Amino acid sequence: MFIQTETTPNPATLKFLPGKAVLPEGTLDLRSKEDAERSPLAAKLFEIPDVSGVFFAQDFITVTKNAGEWQHLKPAILGAIMEHYLSGEPILKSGASVQTAADEEFFDADDAGTVATIKELIETRVRPAVANDGGDITFRGYKDGIVFLNMKGACAGCPSSTATLKNGIENLLRHFVPDVQEVRPM
Repeated sequence: MFIQTETTPNPATLKFLPGKAVLPEGTLDLRSKEDAERSPLAAKLFEIPDVSGVFFAQDFITVTKNAGEWQHLKPAILGAIMEHYLSGEPILKSGASVQTAADEEFFDADDAGTVATIKELIETRVRPAVANDGGDITFRGYKDGIVFLNMKGACAGCPSSTATLKNGIENLLRHFVPDVQEVRPM
């Protein structure tokens, strides 16, 4: 088994591509050992010193560190991922769920048309680009011209995430949806 790695704009996060499906749908952002109990692979990764976050998407895994050097952490992470796939264990324990785009959304029913356009732009133009960088971004809500987005994976805590929100996503949404005044992380 060959696992590719890619850097991300977040220096504390590395992207791992196992060449096999990770999740069939949705994403899963785990930020603690307690959260990781839902996944045998995440639990193994959190046993590695300095691992502070694990993010699963359809075809990649991102791992975030709180300290240490990648040259020391990367072999242990690769070993844990390879061991997991060779064991045949599932990524998620039975009954564990992933996060989907519709989890806990909020907006006024009168704004449904605007929200549909915002969500389509996020799905078709924003999420694919963010996934290339090892993260995910999902719509959380819309109120009084403000779009609320949730950043996950490599995007969570990334030094350039504010610039991505303000200069990239906000400008895109304001161009196509004049009612949008601002984009905020949630």
